[in-house]
Formats: sequence, structure tokens, C-alpha cells
Amino acid sequence: MNTRILDGKKTAAAIQAEAREELQALKTQGLVPGLTVVLVGDNPASQVYVRNKIRTCEEVGLKSEAVRLPASTSTEELLEVIRKLNENEEVDGILVQLPLPGQIEEEEILEAIRPDKDVDGLHACNTGRLCQGKPVLAPCTPMGIMEMLRREEIPISGSHAVVIGRSNLVGKPMALLLLHAHATVTVCHSRTRDLAGMCRTADILVAAVGRPALVTREYIKEGAVIVDVGTNVIKEEEEAIRLFGAASPRVIKIREKGYTLIGDVHPRDPLGLASALTPVPGGVGPLTIAHLIKNAVTACRLRRGR
Repeated sequence: MNTRILDGKKTAAAIQAEAREELQALKTQGLVPGLTVVLVGDNPASQVYVRNKIRTCEEVGLKSEAVRLPASTSTEELLEVIRKLNENEEVDGILVQLPLPGQIEEEEILEAIRPDKDVDGLHACNTGRLCQGKPVLAPCTPMGIMEMLRREEIPISGSHAVVIGRSNLVGKPMALLLLHAHATVTVCHSRTRDLAGMCRTADILVAAVGRPALVTREYIKEGAVIVDVGTNVIKEEEEAIRLFGAASPRVIKIREKGYTLIGDVHPRDPLGLASALTPVPGGVGPLTIAHLIKNAVTACRLRRGR
């Protein structure tokens, strides 16, 4: 079987092009949607994510800014920043980059963001609306995945979907969105008995647990569609050779940069067995930023009745 590689960059580009047109239409009505990303501390990965988000926003014409705060910021100080952003009518979307430093109460921060500005879709009000299938700002990664599945014409209705992972950011909303699209959904996690056997029943398998190469051949049903949400760093050349093969460019990348990325799915095992697969990198990652932009535009429309 030929395994189709699902190009997340292509889907993301299509979503961004549509957002660009929508932004132009809003501007003709005198509306300029604004997104603010709040970054606390100097986590290198978070800095890269925020920089990429701001750059992509600029490319499509979405007004954006990054508020950078020191790692010593307290919960109370961050709450004050969010209060001001909530009151700022020029800000349509607020995103607090996770993870936050340990001294900050993450749940309290996420609940402080106005639901109609919560472009990450993590406020309890938005979670509740998502559960009920109402129009909502939903988490960006699951929404991006759903867009990709639809645009790639992968059947969802009637399919059995298995989601590995139950996080509020990906696993739970992914399961709900698949359920709303009429899939039969099973959610697996660290305490699931016979995880591999459960995964082998999936027509659509979504791996979102943050464990490098967890999903091996024994997890995959022939013809399944595999969506790899994981973004894990490996730094050992021997491990890269074992996973990618000695001739892989990934091995060279470790020698040159000291690391390479790998998903939650073994990079070689699905080939020839799965019908379709998202790569890491270049699969789910670009979809997340694209849908963040779409959520910011949607937030503007909902808030301003357009």
C-alpha cells in the first residue's frame, strides 16, 4: 500500500489565504482584528512559537503584538495584564503561551481571559459550548486537524477514531470534534489496557501524548489514517539511527544542530501500512498557527456582530 503523506503546510497555506481574504473584507468595513500573544519567561521553544505566530499574522495582515514578561512574573501580575487586554476593544484575541513558569496558577490565568477573546479555546465556557456542539472558539490544533481531514477528503462520518491522549488542549477537544463529525470515538491514555490492540481498531488514529515513537507497527490497522500531533526532541545520534535509519538526513541534522524532531508515531513503521500519515515536522504544526489566525478573525466577527 502506498502511504499518502498529508502536507500540513499546504492545508495551512489554504487556510491562511482564506483568512487573508476575510481580513481584507473586514478592513473595507473599518474593522482591523487584533491578536495579542503573552509570553512569560524565556523558554526557548516558546520564544520560537511566539515569533512564528507573530510573523505569520503579519504575513496575512492580522494586527498582532507580543507582550513579553519576565520569568519572575506572579499570578497577580499576569492577571493584571490580562485584565487590561480584556478591556482593550482593539484586542479581539488573547493567547497566553503555555507552559507558564511554575509559580503561576495556569488554570486561574486561562479562566481570566474573556471567553469571546479566548483564541486558544481553553476557557471553561468555550469548552462547555464545544461539548454541546455550539459555535465556539475551539482549540487550534484539533480544529486544524479537522480542516485537514476534510480538505484531504478523508471519511470521518461512520469511521472509528482513536485518540491517544486526554489533554484539554488536544485530546479532549479532538475527541469532541470527531464525535460531532459523526465518528465513533475512543479516547486512550496511560491507563488504557492493551493500548496497541485498541489502536489497531482505528480507521483514524490521532497520537497526542508527547512520547517519541510510541506508535509502532503493532498499533496500526492496515489502511488507517495516522495523525501525529507529537513534537519531541531527540539529541542522541544512536537513537536517531535506530528510528530513522543511518542514511536519514535526520542523523545529519543531529550532527549539525545537536537535535532533531520526532513525533509520537514511529517515522518508518506506518509506511506501506497506513493509507495516510502526517509527518513531523510539516504536518500538524503549521495547521495550529493557521487556525489561530482563523480563530482571531472569528473572534472579531462574533464580538462585533459581523
